[in-house]
Amino acid sequence: MPIETQHHEEKLAAGHDPAVIEERWLELPDGRMRYLKAGSGPPLILVHGLMGYSFSWRFSIPTLAPHATVYAIDNLGAGLSIAKQGMDCTIRATAERVLQFATALGIDQFDLLGTSHGGGVAIMVAAICAERKDPRLQRLILVAPINPWSPHGKRLAPFVGSPFGSLLFRNTIERWRTLDYLWLRRLFSDGSKIPPDSLDGYRIPVFENHAFRHASRIVRSWTADLAELDRVLPTIRDYPTLLMWGTRDRAVHFASAEPLRRNFRNVELVAFEGVGHLPYEEASEDFNRALVEFLTSRK
Repeated sequence: MPIETQHHEEKLAAGHDPAVIEERWLELPDGRMRYLKAGSGPPLILVHGLMGYSFSWRFSIPTLAPHATVYAIDNLGAGLSIAKQGMDCTIRATAERVLQFATALGIDQFDLLGTSHGGGVAIMVAAICAERKDPRLQRLILVAPINPWSPHGKRLAPFVGSPFGSLLFRNTIERWRTLDYLWLRRLFSDGSKIPPDSLDGYRIPVFENHAFRHASRIVRSWTADLAELDRVLPTIRDYPTLLMWGTRDRAVHFASAEPLRRNFRNVELVAFEGVGHLPYEEASEDFNRALVEFLTSRK
């Protein structure tokens, strides 16, 4: 049975109004999941992207906490969550673990926000709920989610996931800290808006949890995962959905937002002009404002 433990309290996002953020741990069949919990109100589960973790939401959690009970998870193998050796890293398996998390905590209704690869995970969670007629998922928020219409990664991801590509990646990006700024800079439209704590914050799981190795296992199934997303998208068209995207996203192209928008019957697209792949960091105030407006509306 899953076992939950609670550790010290954290305060994140210096400069914001302080919100008590509890660091908690949950034993799941495939490992030990770390997550942050804050706030009160309807449950909202946050799913980070590839190489992200709960740290990604440090500018959003304090704003969301008055409106929702926020659960910011570190997917098993990412952030500081520990995964068992040989764990299935496909997008469907990752989505199943999100549902295991909700089940273990007794969350009977929730909204779900996923970004980038985590957006693909959120789409798959919705598809699984639709398949099983599971009523728990209420609404979707997708922030530049991976999708069949964005070409980025279709060639690079399988190469990085190959034995040679994975070895090359680990022997360069993983070891050469001088490259950190280069890959992070690609995710921002304006390099001057990279928060000063980002480089050190995103490096922590690399040092403490072999995050690059976990990422290389995820991208091995990238092509198959995109094909499955393409297959299941029509099954989730009835979920009320918010799409959020930077118009200068170089990771998941903004041009793919429109065909994805057409998949849903009840959908809103919020575009952040001149912003890159991480609007919750590069334009956090605008991002939080749009998100809170969606969460507090009862449409």
